[in-house]
Amino acid sequence: MIAIIDYGMGNLRSVEKALESLGADVVVTADPNVVRQADGVILPGVGAFGEAMENLREQGFVEAIEDVVQAGTPFLGICLGMQLLFTSSEEHGLNLGLNLIPGHVRRFQGDFKIPHIGWNDLTLHQTSPLLQGVEAGDYVYWVHSLVVEPADRGVLLASTDYYGEVPGIVGLDNVFGIQFHPEKSSRVGLTLLGNFVGMVREGVRA
Repeated sequence: MIAIIDYGMGNLRSVEKALESLGADVVVTADPNVVRQADGVILPGVGAFGEAMENLREQGFVEAIEDVVQAGTPFLGICLGMQLLFTSSEEHGLNLGLNLIPGHVRRFQGDFKIPHIGWNDLTLHQTSPLLQGVEAGDYVYWVHSLVVEPADRGVLLASTDYYGEVPGIVGLDNVFGIQFHPEKSSRVGLTLLGNFVGMVREGVRA
């Protein structure tokens, strides 16, 4: 069973529908104990970093997330959910994240259109079970105003270029993050989600 964490932020149904179309056993839950019992966990999200972390803390999800990650359960953050995996964010002041992957989340810097919205291609940096069937140059759909900066580039699986390098997929042990919207990225997005489902079934790590 894959648990999608419902902490009051994000379009959970679109992710749920995409996973169901792949034949996954999915539950959307606001119960930390259901998350602890899951074979795989997804943290989606749209909105502000600080508010998201406050909701996760108040609902008891931070401890549950730490428990499942330490247990080796495959864990995937999507969009804001990927940013929350990191140590901190500068959105609306300094906010501390889950610190599952060392690094910082910063705003785009420069005189260009923000947020970054639209289809951009991927550059692949290394192999991973999450990337099976994904090719360099594949296009995916992005909507975001902040960029993650991993402390170690070894976690960077794929990126795009938007006035500089923008990390798109990261992975560290059993923790993965996707900055763009896989549920809105056609074949490529479904391939990524299907790979995650397969990793949950097989207990595969990065």
